[in-house]
Amino acid sequence: MTTAGEPEPAGAAGAAVPPDGGAKPPAGGGRAGVLRAIAWYKFAKTALLVAVGLGALKLLEPRMAIVLDSWAADLGASRERRLLVRLVTLLGGLHPHRLEAVAIGAFAFAALFLTEGVGLWLGKRWAQYLTLIATTLFVPLEIYSLGRHVTPPRFAALVLNLAVVALLVRHLRRHRMAG
Repeated sequence: MTTAGEPEPAGAAGAAVPPDGGAKPPAGGGRAGVLRAIAWYKFAKTALLVAVGLGALKLLEPRMAIVLDSWAADLGASRERRLLVRLVTLLGGLHPHRLEAVAIGAFAFAALFLTEGVGLWLGKRWAQYLTLIATTLFVPLEIYSLGRHVTPPRFAALVLNLAVVALLVRHLRRHRMAG
């Protein structure tokens, strides 16, 4: 124990031990933290799309049409549930080929987002460019969709994707200047 004015005890090499005991900063801070945050976002989108794909495949089962009809009839009695009734009716009325296309599309995008997420998590430069390009390509479609009908989820998706683009551009520019 030291008192005021006494030197700190020396470490093994004779150097003073820092007040934090020599602990290193936590991994994932700074630049890596930005990439990991974007990776978590991509992982969440992957999980959502896998659920959509599995749901679309489940709807291909013949008995699901009976279940959906029953749900629509039960929900139809309540006016507060109009949106849910419309969704159940829409899903029940989709042609099997369309459900297959939804499932394939959901799984394809899930694979893309998973690839982006894993690459970003590992700090790979190719993943940063892939994510930047893929995300940027969908911004015009999101703006068009938002222009047709404004909803909080569409607006949130646009804002999040614009933030991803801005963060990746900044990250890539800093890395280029540093290297």
